[in-house]
Amino acid sequence: MTLLLTIAIAWLAVSLLMLMIWWLQRRLDDAGIVDVAWSYAVGLLAILFCLTATGDPTRRWVVALFAGLWSLRLGTYVLYRVLKFPEDGRYVTLKREAGEQAQKKLLIFYQYQAFGAVLFSLPMLMGAQNSADWGMLDWLGVSIWLVAAIGEAIADRQLANFRRQDSNRGAVCRVGLWKYSRHPNYFFEWLHWWAYVAFAWQIPWGGWQGWVSLLGPAAMYYFINFVTGIPPTESQALQSRGDAYRQYQQSTSSFFPWLPKKESITS
Repeated sequence: MTLLLTIAIAWLAVSLLMLMIWWLQRRLDDAGIVDVAWSYAVGLLAILFCLTATGDPTRRWVVALFAGLWSLRLGTYVLYRVLKFPEDGRYVTLKREAGEQAQKKLLIFYQYQAFGAVLFSLPMLMGAQNSADWGMLDWLGVSIWLVAAIGEAIADRQLANFRRQDSNRGAVCRVGLWKYSRHPNYFFEWLHWWAYVAFAWQIPWGGWQGWVSLLGPAAMYYFINFVTGIPPTESQALQSRGDAYRQYQQSTSSFFPWLPKKESITS
């Protein structure tokens, strides 16, 4: 089976999956389940790609393990939020603004998500296709993945603990990593994709797999900062937290962790 045919079959399979998820969300009245499906789909695609790829066996197993663990953690975390909390404000707003066209727009959006799942699984496929011997770049990839996974888990836990306290209802989380970035979870999610670049890259110039793998962090940065990540999240936060969140915006880096502005720090 050629590489392009493998990718095409994967796209068709995920497209059908998203069609079923779209039907399910109509029954459940919660469009947020698409985020669960997307997270699991990327991991499953990565594992299947690693099983069928022709690259170095050790690297294939490592990429499959890391992609599977990433997918399981993120998908389960999102599933918990879907089951525990009301529908994500992004989808509530989309439905309200779309009116009678809401389900049509959601269907199209879900198919975009299918395309996105294949797109974001490509860096993992490129790592699995790399036939070079295991080396220092692979150890760099392992290090990046561990830092990203631990950082994102810590950020998610800190936010969850903050929200769990009734005294923090309506307040802005500024504890731990959230003191240095308004979205540390997004930052570590983006950082995670660089691990697959390291797995796919070949010395001296990268090889075609290496260049294709750059689609992962590039696309993730774009979507997080300009489309489905920070913009709708911050719009929702401004509606619910008002001036407190505006002050947070003025004092704290949006994406990359950095020291908060001293003149804006509140006691």
